[in-house]
Amino acid sequence: MPVEFLGIAATNDGSETGPRSGAAFDKEYTLRLARAHEDHGWDRVLFAYGSGSPDPAPAAAYIAARLDRLRILLAHRPNVSYPTYAAKTFATLDQISDGRLTVHFITGGNDHEQRREGDTLTKDERYARTREYIRIVKKIWTTHEPFDHEGEHYRFHDFVSDVFPVQQPRPGVSFGGSSPAAYAAGGAEADIYCLWGEPLERTAEQIAAVKAAAAAAGRSDVPRIQVAFRPIIAPTEELAWEKAHRTVDAIRARKERGEATTVRHHRRGAPENTGSQRLISIAEAGERYDRALWTPTAAATGGAGNSNALVGTPETVAQALLDYYDLGVDILSARGYDLLGDAIDFGRHVIPIVREEVAKRDAERAARGQQTLAAVR
Repeated sequence: MPVEFLGIAATNDGSETGPRSGAAFDKEYTLRLARAHEDHGWDRVLFAYGSGSPDPAPAAAYIAARLDRLRILLAHRPNVSYPTYAAKTFATLDQISDGRLTVHFITGGNDHEQRREGDTLTKDERYARTREYIRIVKKIWTTHEPFDHEGEHYRFHDFVSDVFPVQQPRPGVSFGGSSPAAYAAGGAEADIYCLWGEPLERTAEQIAAVKAAAAAAGRSDVPRIQVAFRPIIAPTEELAWEKAHRTVDAIRARKERGEATTVRHHRRGAPENTGSQRLISIAEAGERYDRALWTPTAAATGGAGNSNALVGTPETVAQALLDYYDLGVDILSARGYDLLGDAIDFGRHVIPIVREEVAKRDAERAARGQQTLAAVR
């Protein structure tokens, strides 16, 4: 099966290891970073969402109108707009991008972060709302006659959109989470299910849970699986590990100085979301797993977001990613700490190795299929 690479569409150069050098929305840097992804073999970039961050939808439109091939993954929280409005926004962006949009729906795993924008629902209520929201958006994208909706969270009458996506029947829907409620919602509604990088055994367990949820929802297909990492690469293993320790020292130093970072999901204390709790538990159990997974970066951020690293030479990191591909992961998300430089290095040195090895695996699989078919005949 084909493999895809997802990068980050940051609107400034700040990261966990250093403050941004300019405004929160730096147009020149945003375009430069996106163009680096397009020019170095990446398939798509994520426009993330934060309560106080620049709005990702117009930022995505800005990039889509200036680049030709790079696809867009747009993060969206259902609490910030009514689904009728959001569906039109997404369809318009799919038109601007000539059909390069996928929407990543975020339920929200932290009560404090949700309340910053007036969302006071409980976590279970948020999951129910997200499922209803996604179904409404899908229907608006594909329905050309006015319809009514009377649901638990949304009610409207005689609505029909006058703008439709380029993609038919609709753009893709992406979803993530590590709790049973997340598996149930994403298993039922998602085209792509997103996970944070965990050890291979734990990732296999999560993939099985997503597949089971899809089957329980009556689906005959299953979501594609995406897994996210923070790669730390260098020409030699020794240099890569030196870089890894410098990276985590920089994260800790910023935290000790009380500096704000780009990750603001946790206010204080233990995280509320299951995904971050899992990352912390894994880090407490050990620093190194499998071929190259390293957990101190996750521990240093309190399990905030995509934070487990893959450390090593490009060859080592590529082989580690292939281990996940062999589990059934076909979308590999990667984001370094020097956003621009690491995107270029990863694109130059890791992506070609993975693509070449995946092509070999696919060719071998096709050959075995032909041999089996010939034996049956």
